[in-house]
Amino acid sequence: MPTAPETPTPTTRYDDQPTLGDIKINHTVVASIVRLAALRVPGVAGVGGGIVDGISELFAKRESDHRGVKVTEDAEDAYYIELRLVVAYGAEIGKTAYEVQIAVRKQVTAMTGKDVRKVDVIIEGVRLPADQPASANDDDAWPDLPATD
Repeated sequence: MPTAPETPTPTTRYDDQPTLGDIKINHTVVASIVRLAALRVPGVAGVGGGIVDGISELFAKRESDHRGVKVTEDAEDAYYIELRLVVAYGAEIGKTAYEVQIAVRKQVTAMTGKDVRKVDVIIEGVRLPADQPASANDDDAWPDLPATD
């Protein structure tokens, strides 16, 4: 007796089940993703660390995990990110900032599934590597100008 062919069971995707409820990602989680993605880019010495972040951290008791990162979301669930960086001395600032924008957009989109519309990068400062302290002889690089008095 011939058997009836089996009908394949459709595969279930995680987004095919709207009756399970909503999934919401806290902006501090997104800020953590942004910090980690930025710190992996060569030339980035730190994220945040400006005086405004330091003062607001004292009063608002914010965790250092999202210091220097501001995440907002529009009505279409797309992210707008503002990121404050400290770059390593000798790094090309424009290139480093661009690479951070690309890395942040790619990582946030990959991990959250949401669009990143804008990544603003603000350079807060430049830092020497820890193993290379500034020496007193750095002033010798500027020539002495004759007095004009």
